[in-house]
Amino acid sequence: MTALFALATSLLWGLADFGGGLLTRRTPALTVVVVSQCIAAVVLGVVVTATGAWSELDGRLWFAVAAGAVGPVAMLSFYKALALGPMGVVSPLGALGVAVPVGVGLVVGQQPGLLQFAGVAVAVVGVVLAGGPQLRGAPVQRQAVVLTLLAAFGFGAVMALIAEASTTVTGLFLALFVQRVTNITVGGTALYVSVRRGGRALPEEGGRAVVLAALPALAFVGLADVAANGTYSIAAQHGPVTVAAVLASLYPVVTALGARVVLGERLRAVQAAGAGLALLGTVLLATG
Repeated sequence: MTALFALATSLLWGLADFGGGLLTRRTPALTVVVVSQCIAAVVLGVVVTATGAWSELDGRLWFAVAAGAVGPVAMLSFYKALALGPMGVVSPLGALGVAVPVGVGLVVGQQPGLLQFAGVAVAVVGVVLAGGPQLRGAPVQRQAVVLTLLAAFGFGAVMALIAEASTTVTGLFLALFVQRVTNITVGGTALYVSVRRGGRALPEEGGRAVVLAALPALAFVGLADVAANGTYSIAAQHGPVTVAAVLASLYPVVTALGARVVLGERLRAVQAAGAGLALLGTVLLATG
């Protein structure tokens, strides 16, 4: 069950990242984050009310609050790092966030077997290579590296925190709702500050009409992100976090394949090799 739900997480996060990346080509990243999370919060609010999940209010929800506060900071740091570039360095470094939940799992005594250790190593290398690392060419700014590592730590922290935010299905619905509300609060504040400093909340061309036309895509991104957090939480609760975290971190492979299928982007040899290694690592983790 752990492998199945963790792989579902990778698929959902990969699709959400791909969709979000396309949306940010025309719409400011902060707006994409806030609007997509607002849609997800509305849907989750209905689900929480319908299932009576409000009765699950307890101290574990602080983990959801923390995850909701860290997530937007990590995402914005990552977008800023991508803007500074080069993307061939930033994207693979962002995958290193898997070290956080894996480290947490090891600290609490979850020791994977030999095959699973090998699977962790192979899968992590595969994910980094699937991002298409740029080993030469344009110099890398120190700020880009710092922002990328901050984002990676944030992504990993969200994985570790959301896994602790609930113990039941209805509790998970409530935790995801609280996480979304916190996301909106933090992201909305950042958007307000950005606009006050002269930034834009709407696209330069098309304005509000572009955002309205993109609502279905924004809804998909927000709901896919919610579903990914949910499936990861289930995976982490039903098996070793060290295994769940690595399998859930294969989303760069999905994003790269999405770019190949939808946009016609050709995979570089290093990316194809990375995808193959990630698949091999998945097999080792699932059978170890």
